[in-house]
Amino acid sequence: MNIKKIAIAFVMFGLVAIASFSYYIYSIMLVSNTAFNGKEAFIFIPTGATYQDVRSDLEPLLKDVETFDVLAQQKKYTKNVNPGRYRITKGMTNNDIINSIRSQNMPIKLTFNNQHSLEALAQRISTQIEPDSLSLVQAFTDEKFLKDHGFTSETALSMYLPNSYEFFWNTSPEKFRLKMLKSYRRFWNDDRKEKAKKIGLSPTEVSILSAIVQEESKQQSEQKRIAGVYMNRLKKRWPLQADPTLKFAAYKLPAYKDKIIKRLLNTHKTIQSPYNTYMYKGLPPGLIAMPDLSAIDAVLNYEKHDFFYFAASPNRPGFHNFSKSLSGHNKNARLYHNYLNKKGVKN
Repeated sequence: MNIKKIAIAFVMFGLVAIASFSYYIYSIMLVSNTAFNGKEAFIFIPTGATYQDVRSDLEPLLKDVETFDVLAQQKKYTKNVNPGRYRITKGMTNNDIINSIRSQNMPIKLTFNNQHSLEALAQRISTQIEPDSLSLVQAFTDEKFLKDHGFTSETALSMYLPNSYEFFWNTSPEKFRLKMLKSYRRFWNDDRKEKAKKIGLSPTEVSILSAIVQEESKQQSEQKRIAGVYMNRLKKRWPLQADPTLKFAAYKLPAYKDKIIKRLLNTHKTIQSPYNTYMYKGLPPGLIAMPDLSAIDAVLNYEKHDFFYFAASPNRPGFHNFSKSLSGHNKNARLYHNYLNKKGVKN
C-alpha cells in the first residue's frame, strides 16, 4: 500500500513538474511580451551591434526583458545579431520578435530631389540610411569606380537620378552607388540613347544641358522651349550664355561663400572658369546641378523653333519671354531689369 502511494505521489509530482515546465516554456515563447501602445514599433540595429545593444533598444518595448533573454540564448540569437530595420507589432511573443529581428529586415523608401552637389546628395541620403555623409561622399568620388563606369568627378552627379527608391536601411555606400548605377543604365534605355544620338549629344552631355535647363526654369511647360534655345545656340556654335553656369562658377569662389546671387552683373561674366558659358563656347565640363527626369526628357525632345534668346518675365514669375532677335531680347531684358530695379534687387 505504501509503495502504491509513493508511486502515485511520484507520478503526481512528475505531472506537476511537467505542467510547470510547460507553462514556463509557454510563458517564454508564446505569451505576448510587447509593452508599447501603438500598433507597431521599429528598431534599427547598426552594423556591428552586439546583443546587449539590441537588448537596450528592445527593453522599453518589452514587458519582460528577462524572458526574452532566455529565449534569445536558447535560439542562439545572442551570437547572431543582424543589422537592419525591423518591425515589432503589438502582441508579438518573444518567439515572434526573435524571428522578426533575425531575418525580416524591412526596406525603406528612400527619396531625393535635384541636389546641387555630391556632398549635398550624401547629406540627404545619410538622413535616410545607416552610412554617414563622409563615407557616402568617399564612395561617390572614388576615382576607380568613376573611371570604370565612364564618369568623371564633374559628371558623377548625372548617375544619380532624383526619384524614390527601395533600400535596406543598412545598405553600404558601395551597394548604394551600384544600385544607382543600375537605375541610371535602366533609364538610359535604347530609346533615350537613340534620341541623344539624333540630337548629336551623348547621355552625359544631355545631362549637363538638362541641369542648365533645370536651373533656368522649374516650369516643365517651358523646359522643352528653353532646351530648344540652347540647342539652336550649340548648332550655331554660339556661346550658351547661360546665367546658371555663371552662378555656379561664382559660388566656387571664396568671395561668394554663403552668399545668394539674386542678380547677375557684368562683373560675373569676367570670372575665369570653364563653367563661364559667356566666356567659353559649348557645354561646360560637368553638371551644375542634378536635373529632374523631366528636364532630361525636355532636352531629348526639345522644341524645334527659331528662338535664340529668353529673359525672365516680370509679369509671370518663374516663366520667360522668348525672342528670335537680339533687339527683341534686349527689350525683354530691359523690362526685367526695370522690374528688379523697382524691387531694389541690386546683386
